Amino acid sequence: MLPHFLMLETPSNNIIIAIFLLALLIMMLYYGFRMLEMARVMRYKKPFFTHFYLIKKRLTPKQKLILKDFLFYGRLSKKEKGYFEHRVACFIEDKTFIGRDQLRIDDHVKVLISATAIMLTFGFRDFYIGLIDKIFVYPTPFYSKTNDDYHKGEFNPKLKSLVLSWEDFIYGYNIGDDNLNLGIHEFAHAIHLNSLKERDVSSTIFKDSFKELTEILSNSKPMRDRLIASRYFREYAYTNQFEFLAVLIEYFFETPVEFKAQFPSIYFKVKQMLNFSYAKY
Repeated sequence: MLPHFLMLETPSNNIIIAIFLLALLIMMLYYGFRMLEMARVMRYKKPFFTHFYLIKKRLTPKQKLILKDFLFYGRLSKKEKGYFEHRVACFIEDKTFIGRDQLRIDDHVKVLISATAIMLTFGFRDFYIGLIDKIFVYPTPFYSKTNDDYHKGEFNPKLKSLVLSWEDFIYGYNIGDDNLNLGIHEFAHAIHLNSLKERDVSSTIFKDSFKELTEILSNSKPMRDRLIASRYFREYAYTNQFEFLAVLIEYFFETPVEFKAQFPSIYFKVKQMLNFSYAKY
């Protein structure tokens, strides 16, 4: 009998080697793709793709009927609407919605809140906002222990929780051009902090673009002066960089035409940040 080291390879050994080589090839292609895409992101602030789904989730007929009234959704193409529905269904499934003070969580609450999050992240490849696990919904402004005061909304990254007053969320949702939208504002905070934590391509584009915007404003006193003198953005925007960004995103979605006309360079930075090219934005 031949020694073990002189024995011919068996078919099972060949299969194992083939699987190993295939796995190695897939890893090389994956990391090669990531390197190429990151180089593109660094230069152009654009990913290779945003939407790709092998299987798309579906909303229930009732949920889809609620979504039809969501203004942004109505402006999308048929293909984009399919992507949007899939993402809303995934977001609803991924998050835990909790009603407070006897507020009942139903499809209306889940769909409108989730659609707001998906609108903001529609240009992202990773749209889940990983820093949010739970969404608490109160009927009206709620007492917060963070500063012993009543709040309309807040985001707590340590507890991975978003908290909203439903009354104020609906007010912002129903009036689409007053630049006051609680849902957009609070989700903008969550996306901002999430981008600082994550390294995915969308988070990189978001945080790098915002960094570029803050550098532009820091180095241009005339632009800062014109920004404040215009009184286009409400004073709360100048509280700190986090509130400034959240307010910019509110205005981007609520009054894009005026925003673009008054401050085109800032508008295009927000558009770049969100990788947005939908519904004529």
